[in-house]
Amino acid sequence: MKRVFLLLSCGVLVCAAGCKEEKKEAEAPIKLLVTSPLQRDTTITKEYVAQIHSFQRIELRAMEKGYLEKIFVDEGQQVRQGQLMFQIKPTVYQAELRKSQAEANYVGLEYQNTKRLADKNIVSGSELALAQAKFDKANAEVSLARTHLQFTTVRAPFNGIMDHFQGRLGSLVDEGDLLTTLSDNSKMWVYYNVPEAEYLAYKAHAKASDKAAHVKLRMANNEEFNQTGIVQTIEADFNNETGNIAFRATFPNPDGLLRNGETGSVLMTVPLRHALIIPQKATFEILEKKYVFVVDKHNVVHQQEVGIASEMPDLYVIRSGITATDRILLEGLRKVKDGDKVAYDYKAPQAVISHLKVYSE
Repeated sequence: MKRVFLLLSCGVLVCAAGCKEEKKEAEAPIKLLVTSPLQRDTTITKEYVAQIHSFQRIELRAMEKGYLEKIFVDEGQQVRQGQLMFQIKPTVYQAELRKSQAEANYVGLEYQNTKRLADKNIVSGSELALAQAKFDKANAEVSLARTHLQFTTVRAPFNGIMDHFQGRLGSLVDEGDLLTTLSDNSKMWVYYNVPEAEYLAYKAHAKASDKAAHVKLRMANNEEFNQTGIVQTIEADFNNETGNIAFRATFPNPDGLLRNGETGSVLMTVPLRHALIIPQKATFEILEKKYVFVVDKHNVVHQQEVGIASEMPDLYVIRSGITATDRILLEGLRKVKDGDKVAYDYKAPQAVISHLKVYSE
């Protein structure tokens, strides 16, 4: 009986020892990979919604009243500078020109007769001056009539492409009526709005480099336009409601692919000084807010919200929440919770980012 009791006691002791070992193993901290934010000067590509406009775009309007007698061009046609486009029926203006020419001829004869008499001292010099004034006035009327007649023809003021017609053949047009619009698309002006902070960074970089900024254009089909634009103009004032200021970039358009009124996105390289960069996979999201796990000096992880300044492939540029000296959890974010103690291996941020690829744990 004593022997049985002794054996049972030994079994209990062995079992208790085994349970303690299992408990110690269960309480052992999880070993994970930790890194730090990388602080460096860098550049990012910012995307801005853009409106595309023709370099030149004007309205062609009737200069005189009359019937639209002829249309020499078609909608969407490319026209050359000086090319005849519209003809307003010129009959009335031709008659006015002939009338003014006849009056000028009559007054001219009177002036010549008066001049001969004045040369013989038969009439006074003042009478000659009056005849001269009448003759000049008649010639001015001829010039005015000729100008009115010229206004019955509408020619292209520059090379461009026609828009749709506002008036049709045979319709009566009044002075100032819109006939069509003409666009010079040889180069395009692309407008986009830049926030104040990015404007300041752009100006500082432009001052340091002393070069005009080059930008790209992503078209509505998500393809990149094959020409590079140059930022040439920044508007004078910020919009107080949005905090943005308008930039204008000029793009060559040799193939005529871009048209007035198109939309797209400008891709502009923005410099960042002392940017704080972390891998995207070191973050997690709760209610549309970004968080990281920061490891303290006691190897305990703490959930910390971070502000995202910019996004790059596989990377975030951090605006707030952590510093360059903080240690953040890189892997195993789903294996820990706030307040857990962990064991970790530290990996330098340069090594992490050099071969980074986002993946899910």
